[in-house]
Amino acid sequence: MSHAVNEVDERPAGGDTELHRAIGPKLLLLFIVGDILGTGVYALTGSVAGEVGGAAWAPFLVAFVVATITAFSYLELVTKYPQAAGAALYTHKAFGIHFFTFLVAFTVMCSGITSASTASNAFAGFLRDAFGKKEDWAAGSTPLLLIALAFMAVVAAINFRGVGESVKANVVLTLVELSGLLLVIFIGLWAVTQGKADFSQTMVFDSPSDKSTFFAITAATSLAFFAMVGFEDSVNMAEECKDPIRDFPRMMLTGLGITGTIYVLVSLTAVALVPVGKLADPGEGSALTQVVAAGAPNMPFDKIFPWIGMFAVANSALINMLMASRLIYGMARQEVLPPVLGWVHKSRRTPWVAILFTTAIAFGLITYVVRASGSKDGSGTVSLLGGTTALLLLCVFTVVNIAVLILRKDHVGHRHFIAPSVLPIVGAISCAFLAGPWARSEAQQEQYKIAGYLLALGVLLWALTWIANRFFFAKKTYLRDPDELDIHMDTHN
Repeated sequence: MSHAVNEVDERPAGGDTELHRAIGPKLLLLFIVGDILGTGVYALTGSVAGEVGGAAWAPFLVAFVVATITAFSYLELVTKYPQAAGAALYTHKAFGIHFFTFLVAFTVMCSGITSASTASNAFAGFLRDAFGKKEDWAAGSTPLLLIALAFMAVVAAINFRGVGESVKANVVLTLVELSGLLLVIFIGLWAVTQGKADFSQTMVFDSPSDKSTFFAITAATSLAFFAMVGFEDSVNMAEECKDPIRDFPRMMLTGLGITGTIYVLVSLTAVALVPVGKLADPGEGSALTQVVAAGAPNMPFDKIFPWIGMFAVANSALINMLMASRLIYGMARQEVLPPVLGWVHKSRRTPWVAILFTTAIAFGLITYVVRASGSKDGSGTVSLLGGTTALLLLCVFTVVNIAVLILRKDHVGHRHFIAPSVLPIVGAISCAFLAGPWARSEAQQEQYKIAGYLLALGVLLWALTWIANRFFFAKKTYLRDPDELDIHMDTHN
């Protein structure tokens, strides 16, 4: 790591941005930890355990390793290009193909919607636990569906009002999310002293699909990876960091280490206290609520924890829907999506059409998954949206890892982090492998259908916009000067 910067001593001037550089290393660390923590571990611990049995910690550990390898690529790129554009910027600089850049940006947007939809499902489950409606609000029932849809409608309303997300607010939300997971771990330690925990179960591997150990862990890892995503969002804060080149490498790797450790400890505690069959059964309630109830049966933690869980997933949903609607708005303003998606409300000054568009997609995903989870064959699809989020981002991470190697030839005039060359190669191969159909169970294959429909919608909108732009600019240019037609058409290709 001693050679993690290039040989040029200059750094980019701090004034190269219109944004206020207010984020120091501690706030950046809290932002990264808060962005990673949330829906993944709160909602999908039981589903991961259902894939591999007591060895539920193994997929979280593998996901942590793959995410950390990819983080090295993001660190090189964010310190090389400290701008708030993320994967789309890196893709455009590396490949220079506008349509490919659009696909990456739209994929990131879709991952935000699927993540928020997962949070809506989890919110409904935690609310059921809080009010003890396990039998009345069964998996796939109308009450759960209505709660999830109502929750998403509230998120859309908040989004429309233009509630600003500040780093200081994120600190509070992060501490609440973190407190819930630490509560699970401390209850596990308490249960050990009371002789209630059986950690021998954490070494038991059991695949319900009779897969080999390798492929069963791979399938569970593709799901557990959803719990590790979020670190990539922090690069969008680069222009608001006081010293992104110095702070990002230390804080991102530290944040990943903290969250990875917490996830492994939580999964170990869950399996030691609750049988895997109950953890993976959506009819038994949220997995982590079961854990705190089993570990401290004479204390009210099982009544408190669902409210913490609701707060955690609500934060994730709002952040992701804010991101998704703004990405749609930005692409519409760049004339790669229909201009109507870029309309801004006159009084609220928020992209209301983009908010309605992304919310409508979320409604469709929520309805599909909640209804499917009510059948015996579809009970495993409760984790479908989380897996789809991971699938979409694994594809993006594959591209980013390749972009790092291509951009090595682009020398910039300041010091920046340099990842060991082997890591982007390993990262690209591992992310591409985890994105493949061999890394998923039969039930998880539905992820490709959802991802395909979402991307097909994006390509359709792009094509309609491209055709409209060609016709509009061709007609407008013809009326002005036919000799300039090719210039305008090339601009919008």
